[in-house]
Amino acid sequence: MDPAHLTILYRGPLASCDYDCPYCPFAKRRDSSEQLRADRAALERFTAWAAAQTDDRLSVLFTPWGEGLVRSWYRRALTELSRLPHIRRVAIQTNLSCRTDWLTEGGPDLGTLALWCTYHPGQTPYDRFLAKCRELTAGGVRFSVGVVGFPEHLAEARRLRAALPAEVYLWANAAEGRTYTDEEAAHWTALDPLFPYSRHPHRSAGLPCRTGESVISVDGDGTVRRCHFVRAELGNLYDGSYRRALRPRACPLAVCDCHIGYVHLETLPLYDVFAGGVLERVPAAVSQGQQIGPLRLDVVTR
Repeated sequence: MDPAHLTILYRGPLASCDYDCPYCPFAKRRDSSEQLRADRAALERFTAWAAAQTDDRLSVLFTPWGEGLVRSWYRRALTELSRLPHIRRVAIQTNLSCRTDWLTEGGPDLGTLALWCTYHPGQTPYDRFLAKCRELTAGGVRFSVGVVGFPEHLAEARRLRAALPAEVYLWANAAEGRTYTDEEAAHWTALDPLFPYSRHPHRSAGLPCRTGESVISVDGDGTVRRCHFVRAELGNLYDGSYRRALRPRACPLAVCDCHIGYVHLETLPLYDVFAGGVLERVPAAVSQGQQIGPLRLDVVTR
């Protein structure tokens, strides 16, 4: 029998970030030395747990409130987990402000590790961010890169798309709470053919979702929830109580408007669209050197 495959979204207590984006919904603060030590201990505990689960197949996406890769313990966790045969994928969301040499100097297994990178105009110089992307490409690192879809970001996004290799997927996230006219949406869709999936929140109440069955969210204490957006607890990772709670579940929320949530909705075709790259947001077509599409607008729900 094939081992079970479980996708884990891990978010520890880290909340410090070197950027201060005015549109970011995440609270930003400077973590104290004590808070950083607590985050490091929590991450090392999780990494040790994941390393020991050799009877399972695991995929892990780190989704920190702050920026993880400027911290050595996140780079070490990604490196260690990527080398383990039962880890299918390990990825992290990052602003790419960290150095990149740790990825290519005999470190992680680049067949397993991937990055979800976000470009924040106004927080970092364009040339510096593009140089980091080119370093990743030259090093054979698997990654996607994207921007938040504010009008003032459109020109920079176009500039970035023109400079990136075709095999690097550039995504655009609809800005939280923003309504796009058809003309505005068309500009972003020209850059990212999958933008229609982000444009509107998805109706999710009562619909089947993989979270709570084959996808879970874990915090620094090991508390397991079905996803980051549903607060009901399923148990704890470290005492194994969560396993008894894993089963098919309908979504209890009215809508889902974040990619790391709605990508798991069974009513959307995104597991096919991103086959092999769900966690790092790399479409299957891009992985195969093809154009994205055609987009199934019939299942892009409002």
